[in-house]
Amino acid sequence: MSIDAAQVGQIAHLARLAVDEQESEAHARNLSDILAFVDRLAEVDSKDVEPMAHPLEMTQRLRPDQVSEPNERERFQALAPSVSDGCYLVPRVIE
Repeated sequence: MSIDAAQVGQIAHLARLAVDEQESEAHARNLSDILAFVDRLAEVDSKDVEPMAHPLEMTQRLRPDQVSEPNERERFQALAPSVSDGCYLVPRVIE
């Protein structure tokens, strides 16, 4: 699949990105190369490959699940302009 500069402009508009006209051709080439690579990957026979979460057989080092800071909720909520039942009240932003 090949992408041209006009399609780069449409994609940039949808993504709310500012793309310079001079850079559109370079972005079109880069995106076309990426899509060509994805097409090449789709041709690879991977039906006998087992899915994995990580390419290396490693276990995650975990820290102990312990409280490391004191609960200062009451102090923080005392500073808030408006609190009700332990929740911060904020002005409505969606009508």
